[in-house]
Amino acid sequence: MPLPIAPLIPLAIRLGLVATTTLAVTRWVRSSTHPGRTDQRAEDALDDMGEGLSLHRPADRAGDRQTNATARLRRVVRFRGRTYEIDAGLMARLRLREADE
Repeated sequence: MPLPIAPLIPLAIRLGLVATTTLAVTRWVRSSTHPGRTDQRAEDALDDMGEGLSLHRPADRAGDRQTNATARLRRVVRFRGRTYEIDAGLMARLRLREADE
């Protein structure tokens, strides 16, 4: 017994319209938004970080109890005859202040 395909056509058209609309909106948003910028100072700071994990409180920021953390991982991976260099860096700041009510 053949399967009736005619009842599925409205569903397929609706799904196709939703997919096309989603694709068009996504492309429009990407083209109209700012592509961002690279801050060279941040890039230089990430390049100057040492490998490993560090957590410290700067002496000049003792008043507001600021804590800084850095982490960097550099590895070389060889896979199927190709060589990849992985360089992952993270900088974070946590500052706790007492709020005046």
